[in-house]
Amino acid sequence: MPEPVPPQAELAQRGSAALRAADPELARLLDTEVVQQRATLAMVASTSIADPSVLAAAGSALSNVTAEGYPGARYHPGAAQFDLVERLAVERARHAFGAVYANVQPHSCSSANQAVLAALVRPGGTILALDLDSGGHLTHGSPASVTGMHYRAVHYGLDGEGRIDYAQVAALAGRHRPSVLIAGASAHPRTLDFARFRAIADSVGAYLVADISHIAGLVAAGEHPTPVDLAHATTTSTYKQLGGPRGGLILIGREHATPGPDGRTPLSRLMQRAVFPLSQGTPNPAAIAAKARALALVAEPAFKETMRLVVDNAAALADALSALGHRVLTGGTDNHMVLIDLTGGAMTGVIAERALEECGILANRNRIPDDTRPPLVTSGLRLGTNILAQRGMGPAAMRSCAALLHRVLEATTVRGEREYVLDAGERDAVRAAVAELCERHPLPLGTVAGVLGDGVLPGLSPAGSGGTAAAAVSGARAGGAA
Repeated sequence: MPEPVPPQAELAQRGSAALRAADPELARLLDTEVVQQRATLAMVASTSIADPSVLAAAGSALSNVTAEGYPGARYHPGAAQFDLVERLAVERARHAFGAVYANVQPHSCSSANQAVLAALVRPGGTILALDLDSGGHLTHGSPASVTGMHYRAVHYGLDGEGRIDYAQVAALAGRHRPSVLIAGASAHPRTLDFARFRAIADSVGAYLVADISHIAGLVAAGEHPTPVDLAHATTTSTYKQLGGPRGGLILIGREHATPGPDGRTPLSRLMQRAVFPLSQGTPNPAAIAAKARALALVAEPAFKETMRLVVDNAAALADALSALGHRVLTGGTDNHMVLIDLTGGAMTGVIAERALEECGILANRNRIPDDTRPPLVTSGLRLGTNILAQRGMGPAAMRSCAALLHRVLEATTVRGEREYVLDAGERDAVRAAVAELCERHPLPLGTVAGVLGDGVLPGLSPAGSGGTAAAAVSGARAGGAA
């Protein structure tokens, strides 16, 4: 007699079957996304692949639970299992990062940053953070962010070698006496000296907040120094490098009992209040379950091996691109990120991004220091090796990736800031090479065969009948040469 299917697994099976039967259009779009991810060489620095078990947790029946508050102190009934799940996620977050306190409810790191700032800075108070064009983040006081509206933001930049200008940080801190100093970046390829940031914060009586969204996996694996015991609060997303769902975390180490601005309330208590009820209402129970699963994977030896590969791959990729004549900012990288400076020629970030996508390679345009082009155009290209490492690709394969990227840029004729022509023969050749690399180093997302069923994408040949799945999907996504 066959063993009964567990309730959650049965629900997932029924849901998948019902979706295909009741909404084949949506089901097909979701199926095609799986094919695209498998057949695309993703080098976007701000993402990683979630394990299927993480995706399963994210689609669990916990989505049906409404429960404001925290475990043991909910404002709704029916949260007994969710309480256990959230406690599990908190414990795993603490273990993964060596934290004393963890809050797993933030819907994103942007939400976490807003909550932390609300807890530590009065409206109109001063924050000091990295300039956006130097690699900072919108939520670090950019005028385009609510943080730039609610607080007086002062920004530091980079030195002549493209690294954090700590002397400038100290000078600005002394001049402006910020309530919070933020250490963190969305586009900086070098190691952050959290101890130095903390010394500067202490010199002016500021709280130190570390945003490690882009390097959280490296921090958890010991490949980058941890700020958890140095910062008064550490924030991170759970999807950029942790292989988790969309979401954020707030972590505190030895400063968990340090008083907040009122001189009485411990920072850990302030953060609880800052997330709920100050900045969020009901948490996302299914996402918290997915965070719990992802954080369990972070604790496994395989994750640490992958993070080591992430760093080795980025260094190899930077070296290979430099050897091909590309200007790599700071001359290399210490983490997962490689930034290419496109100034000095007609090529722009948006053209490079679009031409590469036509060929099945994903990398994003990015502003660079002193960029004179608009944010939607930019003069930089940002690359990352998170997903390449998750595919099991090593440093030797980075030379192939660099060669393909170089080949695409060389085959692109620029007609304006956004307009270009990509040689069709080179496009098809690179697509085929990308397909071969992806097939040799597959993602853990199932097989291409059978995913699309009997149909094919409109206007394209099915895989195996005159073209590869990678070429078909890439072409459909890009929509042809601009």
